Amino acid sequence: MSDTITAFATPPGIGGVAVLRVSGPDAEGILRAMFRHSRGSLASHVLTYGRLVDPSNNEIIDECMAVFMRAPRTFTREDVAEIHCHGGLAVMDWVLRAVRTLGARIAEPGEFTRRAFENGRIDLTQAEAVMRLIGARGEAAARAAVRQLSGGASRFVKEVADELINALAGIEAALDFPDEIEEQETAARVADLSESLAHKLMQASDPRAGRVLDDGLDAVISGPPNAGKSSLLNALLEENRAIVHSVPGTTRDVLTAEMTVAGLRVRLSDTAGLRETDDPVESIGVDRARARLANADLVLMMVDASVPFETDGLCAAISAPLDRMIILLNKCDMGVAADESAFDTIAPDVHRMRISAKTGEGLDAVRDLIAKRASTLAPESAILSGARHAQAAQAAARSLSEAAASLRGGGYRGAALDLAAIDLRSALQGLESITGVAADEAVIDRIFSTFCVGK
Repeated sequence: MSDTITAFATPPGIGGVAVLRVSGPDAEGILRAMFRHSRGSLASHVLTYGRLVDPSNNEIIDECMAVFMRAPRTFTREDVAEIHCHGGLAVMDWVLRAVRTLGARIAEPGEFTRRAFENGRIDLTQAEAVMRLIGARGEAAARAAVRQLSGGASRFVKEVADELINALAGIEAALDFPDEIEEQETAARVADLSESLAHKLMQASDPRAGRVLDDGLDAVISGPPNAGKSSLLNALLEENRAIVHSVPGTTRDVLTAEMTVAGLRVRLSDTAGLRETDDPVESIGVDRARARLANADLVLMMVDASVPFETDGLCAAISAPLDRMIILLNKCDMGVAADESAFDTIAPDVHRMRISAKTGEGLDAVRDLIAKRASTLAPESAILSGARHAQAAQAAARSLSEAAASLRGGGYRGAALDLAAIDLRSALQGLESITGVAADEAVIDRIFSTFCVGK
């Protein structure tokens, strides 16, 4: 039997209400020892008004609400008590100290969720989804976490694992009963299935999607000096974050701010104007701007369309991968003097649009393009978007591909089936590590160590 743990489920600090959670065999006894109420008994899962008293001297600590939840209908599948007291630091400290004197110990980070996992309430992907949901900073990230918490990833992994188990059973049957089961037919069938499952896993696993959902789309505003990059940053954020001046080269460093577009978090960066310069400080800014371009998910390439283009300057500025670029022809409110055909050679097939960061013309379309790029990089079809999940799934896919190669390689079929079975078992073990069925203890420890105390 496990011991009894306690911790505040609400974040530290001063607030209207603080929730202290207690889980374990002594949860009911602890609550009864310090909670005074008018009800005859504490019914399970019923929130009750009463007073908290210090068990050492019966002094009233606080007026509060409390609830006792009897196992197994709880998050941890243990007896759980919650005390909803006022969120003052002195009150919280007093309540926690009283609960500890009654035998509870402070929970380790993530220990409540770990108990839910160890008691079969959730699997490892759902446990990770708890913290992913807590840390979500955009609606898209929250929706992805809810899908994972609801078992979307678990169901997908189980379906693939079940097909692998059936394939292994077929191989074992062909090896054990060669006179009754045609080995060549079995090899062809399992090879087709292995290739299909490998493709399915690769489509469903995308660590980049998880990064975009959790960390945000990395969008960089770039271009020649005085193209209106800082003005665009301010306009998209709807606040004055960047210094705007008519003198070229005002921006010397990377300025990053966050915004939300269509429920997706976006990290928007204003960078130094790209040009050759003898100014050592500006040169550092240009180098930093180019470095950010190399890893950006989206590049908003700004050019001043109110003056004729300088082809050499454009060639120097448009250096990022074209497949991640949108060209914004800015200052169209001042009239378009530039010849857009220059881009047909410099950046063919790159989407172009006319905007005015000053008047706001075209900015809604820019937001739509940013949202479209983010949704493309983080599609809902990427079921296994967590880095750990994607890595394990892609390793399983490689094992499946190796199994298919062994089966299609010809030669002695029995040996091919044996080799394929080894690869299929490796793939199965990799999938089971995702849900925690076969996860290494060190991996589990590392996952729960990232949780906050009280969850």
